[in-house]
Amino acid sequence: MASTTSTTSTTGQSPWRPSRRRLTDSLLAALAPVAACGLALGGLTTWVGAGKAGSPARIAVASGRVLLPYGTSTETAAFFDVSNRGGADDRLVRVTSSAVSGGIALSRHRMTAGAAAYRTEVDSATVPAGGALSMSPVGVDVTLRAGAGWRVGDLVPFTLHFERGRPVRTLAVVVRPGERAS
Repeated sequence: MASTTSTTSTTGQSPWRPSRRRLTDSLLAALAPVAACGLALGGLTTWVGAGKAGSPARIAVASGRVLLPYGTSTETAAFFDVSNRGGADDRLVRVTSSAVSGGIALSRHRMTAGAAAYRTEVDSATVPAGGALSMSPVGVDVTLRAGAGWRVGDLVPFTLHFERGRPVRTLAVVVRPGERAS
């Protein structure tokens, strides 16, 4: 008997051919991660182009002032405007001065329900990326003992120490309470 050649397989099924729907579903499934990667890459490119990618804190200190204490009291406060033009937060962790004897502390002033004020020492104060920390009598400040003989207009040297950044040396002018340094 003569054998005949058949184009069907031995199982009797025809070869697999993808349907239009399967091709469309596969293409959409592959397109979603590619689009997400493109969007992420575009965002990162914008972030890098703005100079924020990995840029450290860039701290500047201005408007240093120390209040002249009243009467015989020597306890007073110093205030600074600290700005951060960098892309990362930093924290003010300590303040020192060669012109101050005794302890210097970062503190925050609070009010009680009876309208009495008190201060609590704080370990640090955050200087946000692209933002500022403006010290004031109703917020964060530096408490210290005034030097003997300080007069209005005297300059007091301070060094502000940060968690990540280098220490910043600055001067604070002695002012009467309620006045700003000019």
